[in-house]
Amino acid sequence: MIIFDRTICNDFQAATSREWLETNGIGGFASGTVSGANTRRYHGLLTAAIRPPLGRVTMLSKLEETLLVGDQRYELSSNRFPGGVFPEGYKYLTEFRLDPFPIWTFEVDGITLEKRVFMRHGKNATVCRWSVVKSENSEIGLELRPLLSFVDYHHLSHENSEFNGDFLASNNVVSIKPYDEMPELFFNHNASAVERSGHWYSDFEYAIEQERGFDFQEDLFQPFILRFDLAEPATVIVSTEQTKASDAEKIENAEIKRRKTLVKQAGVKTDFAKQLVLAADQFVVERGRGETIIAGYPWFSDWGRDTMIALPGLTLATGRPEIAKSIILEFAKHISEGMIPNRFPDAGETPEYNTVDATLWYFESVRAYAEKTGDFSLVESRLYEKLADIVAWHMRGTRFNIHVDTDGLLFAGENGHQLTWMDAKIGDLVITPRIGKPVEIQALWYNTLRTMADFAERFGHDEDRSRFDAMADLAQLSFNGAFWNDAENCLFDVVENGNRDGSVRPNQLFAVSLHHPILDESRWLAVVEKTERELLTPVGLRSLSPNDPSYVPVYIGSPFNRDSAYHQGTVWGWLIGPFIDAYRRVNKDEPNINEKITGFLAGFEKHLTEAGLGQISEIFDGNAPHTPRGCPAQAWSIAEILRALRGKELHQSFGYDNPNRA
Repeated sequence: MIIFDRTICNDFQAATSREWLETNGIGGFASGTVSGANTRRYHGLLTAAIRPPLGRVTMLSKLEETLLVGDQRYELSSNRFPGGVFPEGYKYLTEFRLDPFPIWTFEVDGITLEKRVFMRHGKNATVCRWSVVKSENSEIGLELRPLLSFVDYHHLSHENSEFNGDFLASNNVVSIKPYDEMPELFFNHNASAVERSGHWYSDFEYAIEQERGFDFQEDLFQPFILRFDLAEPATVIVSTEQTKASDAEKIENAEIKRRKTLVKQAGVKTDFAKQLVLAADQFVVERGRGETIIAGYPWFSDWGRDTMIALPGLTLATGRPEIAKSIILEFAKHISEGMIPNRFPDAGETPEYNTVDATLWYFESVRAYAEKTGDFSLVESRLYEKLADIVAWHMRGTRFNIHVDTDGLLFAGENGHQLTWMDAKIGDLVITPRIGKPVEIQALWYNTLRTMADFAERFGHDEDRSRFDAMADLAQLSFNGAFWNDAENCLFDVVENGNRDGSVRPNQLFAVSLHHPILDESRWLAVVEKTERELLTPVGLRSLSPNDPSYVPVYIGSPFNRDSAYHQGTVWGWLIGPFIDAYRRVNKDEPNINEKITGFLAGFEKHLTEAGLGQISEIFDGNAPHTPRGCPAQAWSIAEILRALRGKELHQSFGYDNPNRA
């Protein structure tokens, strides 16, 4: 449980900088801040996934709340407008807790009021409940005024004549459909009265959008008022389906039970690990008849690269191998020209295949799944031929000039395209193009070949095994001859036609950390020490050494400024995973290795209460105090920390510490 008292709750800046998130397992979500003031265009009580897991529409931005005590009115909401904060309901807050979902406690005029918000799993539905915990007054009421947006979740709502504010109210259900192309929204409630209002609230200001250089003002429509007698709890289930408000308690109990089951199934020991397990669940969503992984909330969809990197931590480390299997099989359906998709667009267009590493990470996910579960029969019967065909496509060449060169290494890239995980692009300008032979791509390619040789040997394909081993031998020989940077005592980042990029980046860690390390063992320690000395922070690894003249210490400002800093020093939390793998590998005989790993992860435990509550941010500033930036909830950040933590708990890393193939 994460809990804050008045110290945080009554400090508008502190309360507003802390964000909560609820998800529904099909791509929809609800999110906001402790203070109740929205700071992002993405904040809202119901962002529905109309075409799960995408097609997201922010339907209900918030509910304005007024507590009625006799003839006195107390505004419990908070908003930021051009003139300041109004109303200032956060001043009545005495406590906020995540237990397991967001719960607010207000104290007003001798009354203690509790509000809780959670989503119904598998449905585009948010349940909101208000109940009096303590009172010295019998005449207590509540008014709720819905504020509607009904826009694509990337957009802002503005007053317009096309918005149809008419609604139908009967049998404790209010329904409204402002636009023909949008779904109908149902307010399932136990209110004593519904009163028509019908006007726009103008100029809500969103501080984070302003900070990020985007439009930051929004207008919201207020169609009606719900009035409740708080002699019993007030309940509203906001949903794209009609239901009964009386079902709220049953839905709540089912959701609490579901989350307890996840923690029990994972078998985790510490509060830190338990929270990470619950956080991990928020990224696992349905896609078709299978599952996929949302890369980050609030604005990312499911990306192939992020999904495959995150899969071991989100599923295998949480005791949910059936989810891993489902994801692996789902992505197998979308293999094209030897590649898995990098992104499924929000609008449902053709998947994009613009990455070189997502497909190579797919092999590692398959390997980790098979080793963790022993389910090699799945690989043999349904995946092996597809995996072999992927390797063949890479040999003869596929999209974006991805091909195996004569030295056995994998070349990738064309002008104007960004194919590695360092993928920032501003218009036609690629910030880190890395065309040629990036270091981590060679590590992943070698790991792929050795993995395929292992599969071939297990399945009795001797000719395949010999071929994959020979390809891996050549790649390893060429890599160790071309990538060592004597001047820095570490690896070059990219090699291309005799040019060598000496930027000190974390990408070189994968040459040590992957199951089959491509780098000569004699050089492992130097790479780990170099990255620890120049890149390691309490919340992950910098994407570029501070000693580099191109280093950018702070990620802030306009989209151009932020994208220019994205991989030029910004800290990435997910990189702690490969760092710990590599550190563990070279220090395996160190007696206090688990204590060292605890130290590497300590900053993340503290971070759970700093930004996205119970979550880990996407990125942080390169310089101290390493302010969290980007998405407040990122799948691979949670996944890699959880995987590393479970490795410490169980004295293994789910296959990452197994003996290396020669």
